[in-house]
Amino acid sequence: MANDGRTIAVAGAGSIGCYVGGCLALAGRKVNFLGRGRIVETMREDGLRVSDLDGRDRRIDPEALAVTDDPALALRNADIVLVTVKSGATEEMAALVAAHARPDAIVVSLQNGVDNADKLRVGLPARRVLAGMVAFNVVQSPDGETPFRVRRASDGKVLIEDTVPGLATLLDVEGLAVRTHADMKAVQWSKLLMNLNNALVALSNLPLTRELADRRWRVILADQIDEARAAMKASGIEPARIAGPPPWLLPKVLRLPDWLFGLLARRMLAIDPEARASMWDDLERGRPTEIDELQGAVLGLARQAGTPAPTIERVAALVRQAEAEKRGPPGLSPDAVSGGPRSA
Repeated sequence: MANDGRTIAVAGAGSIGCYVGGCLALAGRKVNFLGRGRIVETMREDGLRVSDLDGRDRRIDPEALAVTDDPALALRNADIVLVTVKSGATEEMAALVAAHARPDAIVVSLQNGVDNADKLRVGLPARRVLAGMVAFNVVQSPDGETPFRVRRASDGKVLIEDTVPGLATLLDVEGLAVRTHADMKAVQWSKLLMNLNNALVALSNLPLTRELADRRWRVILADQIDEARAAMKASGIEPARIAGPPPWLLPKVLRLPDWLFGLLARRMLAIDPEARASMWDDLERGRPTEIDELQGAVLGLARQAGTPAPTIERVAALVRQAEAEKRGPPGLSPDAVSGGPRSA
């Protein structure tokens, strides 16, 4: 499946969708962007700027972009649909794909959480749906900056199921490394472990590098991972090793003193200094977060397995409180999140 003129629809023109779709378009792939609101308007008027940690900084002129808020226009000719909406919009997107995409279109979930591909399959029972995972952060330009810019803020690849020969080759382009994996559930659970940090970035109102550089925050993340691993082990789930320390070792690495962590976890800290997390952006913009698909998924598993998860439960409650208050990221201290003092 080479670059043979097939059309790729990016169903969700947000940070991840614009970065993935932008790299594909720059590589000569035919891409339709489906989005809404200010991003679509900005892309129509000023184009798209795509940059990354490797020094690339590329621009696509508006006349070279196919961007729309009309699902029929974006989906009707698509051979491949990359679903990049937030988890809460998965069922809605499945209905749009069912209504407007061709029956033979391949649908790939590039979303956080562990069950979005399953939700898509429920809504698209006669279609081929693949699970995928994006292992890097993307930050977007602040409101008012033109052209709209997305920047890959950390290292990592896109992983997808290995059930469609040649699909990874089609999607693997400059700035976007795509590989296949035989056990995407194990990959998704592994990514979820690190995504438990998204809530801490949102609650702290700190850039990711500053938050991870503080052992007090890392200990809270390590406690969450320990609780999640206990629930997963009791449920027979073994997370895959994606990059960096294996999942069982990660809490020990996170609990190291700051100076030693800085030496041993250089790759983990090789992040754009302004990068935060999508959950921070959601609180900043007053939108629902993915807390139910991240911490909530672990809490559901823990209840079924009968394992305790008090740290995760507290973190989830604080995010939901911040969602309800709609005052943006609350800027809490590690003590306020953990419920007690943490030694540095």
